[in-house]
Amino acid sequence: MQYLRRDKKDEEESMVNPFQNIDKGIVLQEARVFNETPINIRKCIHILTKILYLINQGTHLGTVEATEAFFAMTKLFQSKDLMLRRMVYLSIKELSTIAEDVIIVTSSLTKDMTGKEDMFRGSAIRALCKITDNTMLQGIERYLKQAIVDKNPSVSSAALVSALHLLKPNYDVVKRWVNEAQEAVSSDNNMVQYHALGLLYHIKQSDRLAVSKLIAKHSKHSLRSPYAVCMLIRIASKYLDEEPDAASSPLYDFLENCLRHKSEMVIYEAARAIVNLKNLKSKDLCPAISVLQLFLSSPRPTLRFAAVRTLNKVAMTQPMSVTTCNLDLENLITDVNRSIATLAITTLLKTGNESSVERLMKQISSFMSEISDEFKIVVVEAIRSLCLKFPKKHLVMMNFLSSMLRDEGGFEYKKAIVDTIIIIIEENSEAKEAGLSHLCEFIEDCEHTVLATRILHLLGREGPRSQQPGRYIRFIYNRVILENAAVRAAAVTSLAKFGAHCESLLPSIEILLSRCLLDTDDEVRDRATFYLRVLQQKDKGLSSAYILNGLQVSIVGLERALHAYVKDTNHSIPFDLKTVPLATTSMQEQVIKAGKPVIETPAASTKPTAPVAAARQDVYATQLAAIPEFAKLGPLFRSSPKPAELTESETEYVVNCIKHVYTDHVVFQFDCTNTLNDQVLENVRVEVEPSDGEFEIVTQIPYPLLSYNQPGTTYTLIKLPDDPTSVACTFSCTLKFVVKDCDPNTGEADEEGYEDEYVLEDVDLVVADQVQPVLKTNFLASWEEVGDDYERQDTYALSQMSSLDEAVKQIIQHLGMQPCERSDRVPEGKSSHALLLAGVYRGNKDVLVKARLAFNQGVTMNITVRSKDESVSEVILSAVG
Repeated sequence: MQYLRRDKKDEEESMVNPFQNIDKGIVLQEARVFNETPINIRKCIHILTKILYLINQGTHLGTVEATEAFFAMTKLFQSKDLMLRRMVYLSIKELSTIAEDVIIVTSSLTKDMTGKEDMFRGSAIRALCKITDNTMLQGIERYLKQAIVDKNPSVSSAALVSALHLLKPNYDVVKRWVNEAQEAVSSDNNMVQYHALGLLYHIKQSDRLAVSKLIAKHSKHSLRSPYAVCMLIRIASKYLDEEPDAASSPLYDFLENCLRHKSEMVIYEAARAIVNLKNLKSKDLCPAISVLQLFLSSPRPTLRFAAVRTLNKVAMTQPMSVTTCNLDLENLITDVNRSIATLAITTLLKTGNESSVERLMKQISSFMSEISDEFKIVVVEAIRSLCLKFPKKHLVMMNFLSSMLRDEGGFEYKKAIVDTIIIIIEENSEAKEAGLSHLCEFIEDCEHTVLATRILHLLGREGPRSQQPGRYIRFIYNRVILENAAVRAAAVTSLAKFGAHCESLLPSIEILLSRCLLDTDDEVRDRATFYLRVLQQKDKGLSSAYILNGLQVSIVGLERALHAYVKDTNHSIPFDLKTVPLATTSMQEQVIKAGKPVIETPAASTKPTAPVAAARQDVYATQLAAIPEFAKLGPLFRSSPKPAELTESETEYVVNCIKHVYTDHVVFQFDCTNTLNDQVLENVRVEVEPSDGEFEIVTQIPYPLLSYNQPGTTYTLIKLPDDPTSVACTFSCTLKFVVKDCDPNTGEADEEGYEDEYVLEDVDLVVADQVQPVLKTNFLASWEEVGDDYERQDTYALSQMSSLDEAVKQIIQHLGMQPCERSDRVPEGKSSHALLLAGVYRGNKDVLVKARLAFNQGVTMNITVRSKDESVSEVILSAVG
C-alpha cells in the first residue's frame, strides 16, 4: 500500500481546476438543458456552477445572454432537490444585476419563503431581497417582518441580514421593523441575537440618544450571544471615543466588566476596545493590559497571537504601559509560530530599555533566517524606531543591519534595511561613518539598480564631508567598471561631487572621469564630459550650481517651457532657465515620486524619461495661462500651498483665497461656494482694497453664475510696487454679486435680481508668499557661491519664544524658506543652535540665511542674510524685524 500514499504537497501540485478553460458560449448553450423534461439534476447543478464561476471570474455576460440563461433557469423551480434549489437561489442573486425582468420569479420566491420547507425559506428570502426594489418591498413587507421573528434560526437570520442590505435604499420602510428586531434580540440563538442587534444599531446609528439607550439597555441585561456582546462592545467603544472623559463613563465600566466574561472572545474584544480608546490615560489601560498578559501564556496559538498583536499596537503609542509584559514577551521569542515570535520581538524592541538592546539583538539573530521577508521587514522597522530612541546604541544595531544585508532576501526587504541605515545616518551624525562603510560593502554585491543608485547618491552627498572622503572613491569607481549603465551614470555623478567639494581629490577625480569619456553608454559619456568641463574651470560657483546642488526646477514646467521655445520661430533670444517654475524638491525626488528608478540628474538627460505627474503649482500655471488677462505675466513663481479661509465653513457663502505670485504681479484666486439652495448669484466678484496705495488693482475677472453648491472662481490681478522693498500689504475684501431667488426643486431663477455684498476676512500678502523654498544639498558651497557683497546682519531678542524648537519652527514659517542640512531639528538639551535656510525670492533671486540661536530665559537670534541682490537681503532682514 506504500505506493498509494501521497503527501499533501503532491496533492496540491496535481490539483487541476476543472473550470480553468471553459468557454462562455459553450456554457450558455449547455444551459438549454434546463428546458428538458425530466430535469437532469446532476447536470443542471454542474452547469449552474459553471455560470457562477464565469461571473465570479469577471467574465462579461451581456444583458441578452444573462436574460436567456435566467429565464431557462426558472424552469428548475419544478424540482424539489435541495442542492439544485440552492444553486438556483445563488444564480438568481448573481444574475439579478445583469438580466432583465428578473421580477418574474418574485411569486416563486415568495411561495418558497412562506412555504413549509425550512431548507428553502432562508435562501429564498436572501434571493428575493436581492431583486426587490422600493415599490415591491411594500408587498412583501409583512412576510419579512414575520420571518424576522420566525422560530427557525436560519430563517430569522436570513431575514435580518437581508433587512440590513435593504436598509440604505429603503430606510423609511426598514425602520418600521424595529419591534420585530427588538423581539429577535431576545432569541436563544447566538447568530439571530447578533444579527438583530446589528440591525437595530444601523437603524438608530444617526440618532446618538437612541444609540445611547440601546447600549444602556443591553449592557445591563446580559446578552447570551458572545457575538452580540462583541458587537455591543464595538458600539460602546465608538460612542466612548467621542466622550472627553471616557474613564468616568458608565460605558467604560461595562467594558471593564466584559473583561471577566466567560467567553474568551468577549474578553479579548473588551481588552482591545479599551486599549484603542483615544481619551484614556496609562493607568486606565492596566486592566486590559493584565488580561492580554494572561493571554500571552495561553496554550491556544490564536489567543497568543491576538494578545501580542494588540500589545504591539499599544507599544507604538504607550510603550511604558506594555513594559510589565516584557518577561512574557521574551518567552514568546522561541514560540513555534513565527508570526507570534516576530510580533513579540518587535514589541520588545519598542518597549525595551537601553541596557537590553544587545541581548535583544542576539535573540533576534537566532530566528531571522526562519521567517519570511514580510516579517523581516517588520523587525527592521522596529529596529529603526529603537535606534532613533537610543542613538548611543547605533553601532550594535548598525552591525546587525549590515549582517542582514549580507543574507538572502528580496528587493523590499533589502530596501527596508537600506532605508533604515540611511535614516539612522541622517538622524545621528555619529553613525555616519559606520553607516556609509556598511552601504559601500553592500553595493559591491547589490543586484538591485534602484538601491545601488540611491546609495551612490547618498555617498555623493555625505561622503565628501566625512572625515576621510578618499576611502569611498574605490567603491564608487568599481561601479563604473562593473555595473550597468544606470549605476555607472550615478557613480559618475557621485565622483564629480567629491571633486567639486574636496580640492585634494580633484586631480584624481579628473583622471577617473576622463576614463569614463569612452564609456559605451551615451548618458555616462555625456555626464563625464559635462562634469569634467565644469571641474576644470576651477570655479566654485559653477561647481556649486551644476554639481553640488543641481537644478531646482519643475520637470513639468521645464518640459512646457522647452516646448513653447521650440514652437516659437524667433530663436534670436537664447532659452532662459529663469522662465521655468521652481520646485520645492530636487529633480531627483520629483522623478522618484513619478515612479521612475532614477539617479540624480544634473542636466537634461538624452534618454526618454517616464511621464511625471504635474505638481499642484504646475496645474495652477496651466489654468492661469489659459486666461487672456494673465497670459503675458510671465512664468508663475509661486502659489500659496494652502487656501486661506475668508469665511466660516458654516456660513451661507464660503470663500477661500489662493495667492499666485509672479515677478511683478500677484493674482488672488477666490474660490466661492453658494450654500443657499433658494438663491443663484450672478456677476460674482471680490472687491479688494489695499492698505498701501502703492499696490495697484489692475483688473477683476468675475464669475458669471454661481448656482447652489457649485463652486466658482473669480480673480483679482494686482501690480506690485516699483519700490523693491515694499512687499507686504493687507487687503480688505468684500464679496459682491447680484442675487436672484430661485425654486429649490427646479433651480429656475427669477428674472429680476438685486445687488448685495458680503464682507470677508482680510488677505495678507507677506514676505513668505514671495519666497519659494528650495533645498540646497550643500549649503556651504551655495553660501560661498552667493558671496558677501550684499550681506546683511542683525541681532534680535525673540522674547515670546519659550524654546529653541519653537523659535526654529516660527522662523521657518515666517520667512517661507527651506531648512538645509537637517538644521530644523534641534538636539535635545542644547542651549544654542544654527539654522540654515535657502530660498528663491520672486524674480528668481537666490537668498540664503544663517540664523544663530541661543536660549537663556528667552531666545536671542543673530541672523545673516546673503543674496546677489541688495534689495532682497534688506527685504528678508526687515521681515524678521
